[in-house]
Amino acid sequence: MINLVLVAPEIPGNTGAIIRLCANTGARLHLVQPLGFSLESSQLRRAGLDYHDLATMQVWPDFAACRGGIDVSNDRWFATTGRATRRYTDVAFQADDVIVFGCEASGLPDEVLNDFTDMQCLSIPMRPNNRSINLANAAAIITYEAWRQLAFA
Repeated sequence: MINLVLVAPEIPGNTGAIIRLCANTGARLHLVQPLGFSLESSQLRRAGLDYHDLATMQVWPDFAACRGGIDVSNDRWFATTGRATRRYTDVAFQADDVIVFGCEASGLPDEVLNDFTDMQCLSIPMRPNNRSINLANAAAIITYEAWRQLAFA
């Protein structure tokens, strides 16, 4: 299954929901510090319920360590951003692909986005003049599309 990377997530409920998503789909979760909460947060545990033990999760000190620590070809890394012109549905996902999401308040910083080509930057369509989709919802949308393409293996 795919890898989900959350760069500096801020809201424990979102991360907890994504832990549950990963447990139920087999996606692997990578959290890039700084985290806006403690991994012992009651909100994180409440949102993830008892799924923590069923999900594969790793915490990285920074994005460079994460990028170097996940053994996947650079061309199979994708970044999500509202500035992208390529839709997530235009990708033929493969097992082990890496999808990178930014923090809830500001998305991915430019120093992370600069690591990606235009073809590696993905957007989720939405109505004009709206700011963003909730992080956990965005992760679920793309994860289920990738899993569908992989025949729900």
